[in-house]
Amino acid sequence: MPTTHFRPTCVRGLRGRAFVFARRARLAALLGLLVIPADASAQIQQHLDLRVPMRDGVELSANLWLPNGSGPHPTVLVRTPYIKANERYPQLGKQYAERGYAFIVQDARGRGDSDGSFDFFFADGEDGYDTIEWIARQPWSNGRVGMVGGSYLATVQWLAAREGARNLVCMIPQAPGGDYFDELPYIGGAWLMKWSLDWINGTSGRTAQGPVMGVTDWDAVYAHRPLITMDDAMGRDMPLYNDFLNHPTRDAYWDRILFEDEDFAGIDLPILVFTGWFDADQPGTMRYWEGMRDHSPGADKQHIIIGPWDHGQAISGGALSLGEFRFTPESVVDVQATHMDFFDYCLGGKRSTADLPTARVYLTGSNEWREFDAYPPAEMEPQSLYLSSRGGANSLAGDGRLAWGPPGEEPPDQYTYDPQNPVPSDIGGAAQGIDQRPIERRHDVLVYTSDVLDSPVEIIGAVEAIIHAATDGLDTDFTAKLVDVQPDGRALKLGWWDAAAIRARYRNGFEAEELLTPGQEEEYRIKLGHIGHTFLPGHRIRLEVSSSAYPFFAPNPNTGNPVATDTEWRVAQQTVFHDAARPSRLVLPVMPRRVIP
Repeated sequence: MPTTHFRPTCVRGLRGRAFVFARRARLAALLGLLVIPADASAQIQQHLDLRVPMRDGVELSANLWLPNGSGPHPTVLVRTPYIKANERYPQLGKQYAERGYAFIVQDARGRGDSDGSFDFFFADGEDGYDTIEWIARQPWSNGRVGMVGGSYLATVQWLAAREGARNLVCMIPQAPGGDYFDELPYIGGAWLMKWSLDWINGTSGRTAQGPVMGVTDWDAVYAHRPLITMDDAMGRDMPLYNDFLNHPTRDAYWDRILFEDEDFAGIDLPILVFTGWFDADQPGTMRYWEGMRDHSPGADKQHIIIGPWDHGQAISGGALSLGEFRFTPESVVDVQATHMDFFDYCLGGKRSTADLPTARVYLTGSNEWREFDAYPPAEMEPQSLYLSSRGGANSLAGDGRLAWGPPGEEPPDQYTYDPQNPVPSDIGGAAQGIDQRPIERRHDVLVYTSDVLDSPVEIIGAVEAIIHAATDGLDTDFTAKLVDVQPDGRALKLGWWDAAAIRARYRNGFEAEELLTPGQEEEYRIKLGHIGHTFLPGHRIRLEVSSSAYPFFAPNPNTGNPVATDTEWRVAQQTVFHDAARPSRLVLPVMPRRVIP
């Protein structure tokens, strides 16, 4: 087990700090300066810039809020790269302190007031462990620590838990990333160009860097090649961006943060998980969920809430709409109250049970919450809709169909994929819940649509497109989107982020690159994520198949050259088969038909 080393001179007693803060307050008052005090009415204690020593001597900065009273207290910990000097944290500190919890928020290594250099998640396991053990030694702590937070703030919880922090007793990870190469910084092996530039730039300094990009010509940046110098073309050399591109397979570089079955076997904690059907980090959430379900001794202590939410809403608790989808008021969750109740159960000892089902999910379409003893629900049954056409599924005007029965002998569909004229990944800056018909009018988009439904089709679970295809190049991409076609013709996109994809060189796994034999048919499995949705009577189910989603990910140049340094472009001729021997299909997690009174 890792050992925490610290220098006593770095850890000051809170009584001494209280004196320092009081002296500074008096001085500021004399000078007419503004001081942000602790909440005087509740007598909450506030301690800023506590220096927390890591095992390598680096000090991380944390702010602390303590309840009024003698303590010691259970502690709620947040670790963030997004700067703890944020107005929401004092408010959270006040809420937790009033509930009897110490609340501490810490800048991640190399960010905000913390020392060291920022390097994605690679230091967060040990830093999280050291921080938890430091908290447990403080006189205001009773040794019990819970963690909470969303996105990056959620992933660091899993990394600390994997380190075996003995004083971590429960956690609430909301929308954590963690399925690398099928989520970040690649999706299906395709380089997430837009996300990588934006997110890595935003965390490149000690403070937020996004505002400096206001005059950036993004079209020119995205057109720049090779990809490895795209950061320079944007205006900032970003070593992390270069590192990601220089490690295009799941190698030792990524192994440091990849979770294996034995990692989950070593975690035995009550955990409350949040994600959304439209959440960009849903693959990571599900990777952790499935690992705990299948391998953890604490599998029965896991709870998941899945709403009709995108990434931000999976953290905030939702909204009444997303794109053109509309939801009921019940879809919006008071996440802070849910957090408090869960901590009262697992951290504060104020509740005897979590009072939560194993899974609580909100179905779009029918707009209702459902509860299950397992996720995916045990009664779910995968069913296939088969691609079918007379060889002309190109565009919305084509003859592509989805049929519940397998195909007979049918001609394939073909299209030309030009990486310098890629399919847009979104419409008007968004993708989820947006009418896809402008994109579906392109000839390089194959469109397959079911007959009008005469009864509801309810799906809950993972959706997959299995595509039998060939290309005349050494490498290419295939993409897929699931769409709910409304009675008025609007084609609203379902699923997480902008598109699902598979890069051909990774068709057999992300551990190695295997180029194609031109013209040879291959089976491609495209993960469309977990979806909970009811296709209502009068609606139709649609699948789009293409080869690009720009600028969501970098268009595949179809050359087979190394991705990071390629400067060439090649037009590819794509063929999608759907016959008895090569049944391309959409696999849906269908629930048994319910009789609704």
